[in-house]
Amino acid sequence: MKTVYLCFPGGKHKVLTMSYDDGTVADRKLVSIFNKYGIKGTFHLNGGLFSNEGVRSRITKEEAKELYKGHEISCHTFTHPTIARCPIETVARQVIEDRIALEEIAGYPVRGMSYPNGSLSDKIVDLLPGLGIEYSRTVVSTFGFGMPDDFLRWNATCHHNKNLLELGNQFAALNKTQYLYMMYVWGHSYEFDNDNNWDLIEDFCKMLGGRDDIWYATNMEIVEYMKASESVRFSAKGDMAKNCSGLDMWYSYDGKIFMIPAGQTVKFE
Repeated sequence: MKTVYLCFPGGKHKVLTMSYDDGTVADRKLVSIFNKYGIKGTFHLNGGLFSNEGVRSRITKEEAKELYKGHEISCHTFTHPTIARCPIETVARQVIEDRIALEEIAGYPVRGMSYPNGSLSDKIVDLLPGLGIEYSRTVVSTFGFGMPDDFLRWNATCHHNKNLLELGNQFAALNKTQYLYMMYVWGHSYEFDNDNNWDLIEDFCKMLGGRDDIWYATNMEIVEYMKASESVRFSAKGDMAKNCSGLDMWYSYDGKIFMIPAGQTVKFE
């Protein structure tokens, strides 16, 4: 019997994704670093807090569309309240108003989120799918590289101030292709200004950027790909598959990499 494994695009078995909150002006430098090394980020924004004055100045709506091109714009609620303390009706409005504001900028449906102040509850998690949210990131770190069990309670590998380079080295060294590995880093770009450690993220991106064994993806790209994998149908013998999804899917068949184009059937040989 041949072994069939799901792979990431290109037949890869590792994915790197970055997740940054609040949309402050320090995102300009962070995005430039990501772009330099070919790394993709998801930026969780508050639709009601653009261009606020103060220490954590925010980018403007006008700038956001161009700045985050090639990355993902995602929800973080409209005004960043601690939502577990709010009436559920308020939570719903916070998410919907944020989506409306951000979709005008992004030009596509905004379907992801991170919990403001890390605040969540079972009731909020249950609410989100009905508001069009397909994933939401917590502030919990796993310090591991496994895929999430629940995308609405998506725990990152680490905050960038928690053993980033050590974990990055561990991730780079992973070579067991029978597993899917994910490194997920989160934080706030203004923290690099506060801590005077921009070299940390530069060194990390330089170390992990441009590798042929890593898929560089936004949060939503990972969610879409994993959901699409559920729409691939295999023969009883396991030697062919029909891709019923709208994405090209990748598999390893007895160690050989195959792409199954969207909507097509492929016989493994």
